[in-house]
Amino acid sequence: MAAQQREGGRRGGQTVRDMILSLALILLAAGVIYLFIPHDDSKDPVRKVSYRVELDTARRAAPYPVAAPVGLGREWRATSVTYQGNGERGAAWHLGFVTPREQYAAVEQSDQRASRFVGRVTQGARKTERGQEIDGERWTRYQGDKYDALVLEKPGVTTVVTGTAGFAELARLAGALEASGGKDDPTGKPSPSPSGS
Repeated sequence: MAAQQREGGRRGGQTVRDMILSLALILLAAGVIYLFIPHDDSKDPVRKVSYRVELDTARRAAPYPVAAPVGLGREWRATSVTYQGNGERGAAWHLGFVTPREQYAAVEQSDQRASRFVGRVTQGARKTERGQEIDGERWTRYQGDKYDALVLEKPGVTTVVTGTAGFAELARLAGALEASGGKDDPTGKPSPSPSGS
């Protein structure tokens, strides 16, 4: 009986020691891998996307002129783009950016009723009495806990410029928008921009 206890005690000690040695080897291997795999912490973590193909596709398919910015500059980095022809938000165009001030701003368009669409893409921002004149057109300001927005309603399309960016950057994005395409423009010739630019 005593011999069995001594044998069990030795096996228990060996098991703990073996686990510690195994853990040390795993940590050593992880450290070596980390040292020899190249990584650059100074690189920009924002994943930029090209949106030309999606924009051309949306402009051929959408029932309204699709808006995208022209001349914003390289510091505006496109990070997301989608067009859905018949989803829960109607025919919906989305183009998201990281702004020069490292905020989020997006262009959202849809042929869905504005009262439903705006609330969804602004995450519940509320309409204010304030408007903002941008290139001769009156955009309505919306404010929210997470996103603010500038909204332009036209027959058949609502254009929303929204995000965590301040109104100055949202207005800059809205002012750079040019729209073309849509069912009334099968040739793809540019149509008037939602911002009048």
